[in-house]
Amino acid sequence: MSARVVVVGSANLDLVVTTPQLPKPGETVLGDDFRTVPGGKGANQAVAAARAGADCDFVGAVGADEFGTLLRDNLVAAGIDVRGLRTVDGPSGVALIAVDHAAENCIVVAPGANATLTALDDADRTAVAAADVLLLQLEVPPAAVGEAAGAARDAGTAVVLNAAPARPLPTELLDLVDVLVVNEHEAAVVAGVFTDEPAALLDTLVTLVPRVVLTLGARGAAYADRDGTRIDVPAPKVDAVDTTAAGDAFTGALAVALAERGGLTADTATAVLRWACAAGAACAQRPGASTALPERTAIEALCAATYGGAK
Repeated sequence: MSARVVVVGSANLDLVVTTPQLPKPGETVLGDDFRTVPGGKGANQAVAAARAGADCDFVGAVGADEFGTLLRDNLVAAGIDVRGLRTVDGPSGVALIAVDHAAENCIVVAPGANATLTALDDADRTAVAAADVLLLQLEVPPAAVGEAAGAARDAGTAVVLNAAPARPLPTELLDLVDVLVVNEHEAAVVAGVFTDEPAALLDTLVTLVPRVVLTLGARGAAYADRDGTRIDVPAPKVDAVDTTAAGDAFTGALAVALAERGGLTADTATAVLRWACAAGAACAQRPGASTALPERTAIEALCAATYGGAK
């Protein structure tokens, strides 16, 4: 039986411009190519999970505009159950993304319809209860994130929170999280410890949640839990083209691996992180957001080539 992942999160249309260098404040630079790509952290992670092999449900909101139609069609095309995707009056969410020739990016998000997702309905809660993993981010209102996490805890569904965009989190939400996934900036904001030492960030974060996965970009990822486990996994070495959705590919694939292995523990963490790192690296080799998210076969191939075996 396939792993079942429910994602409660955002769907945005990404407006992407490539440029030789990212502009400084007050600066205008000339760009190269422009494209529109379905995105949003929630939708990206849902597509990533589906392509990595999960049965996936998406709970979110889009506007009653052309962008909303494109976003819904993209999720359906990925095989995702969109019965939890609302269509509301007003514009869909958009993200303005600039990507430079070194594959670095800067992003501004206008939430649009995502801001209307303030509560779950009975069908959403039923889907969460039937899932192996609930995957959350912070691009929709906190009320919906907290309600979904509470429904998952009540049903025994594992809660994975990707705390992005970065913000301090209330204890009531942290108490419902099984696995926190953060990059170094997000980790510092959540922990309230501003340091560039991953070990110090992990030590603080495991006082707040039982398990933490710290993403380190091209350096890979690290895992820590309250039992004292500390694991570092290097990332595959690839020629990066666009890192926009690499973190979403990592998180979606991690949720699938966690579900398939029955949890994230000291025994499974190395394999789970290798699989997720392979997904993130495979994504970074292609331009775009949802268009770059890798299929399971590509993840398996890069995982095997890098670590000597598939997940």
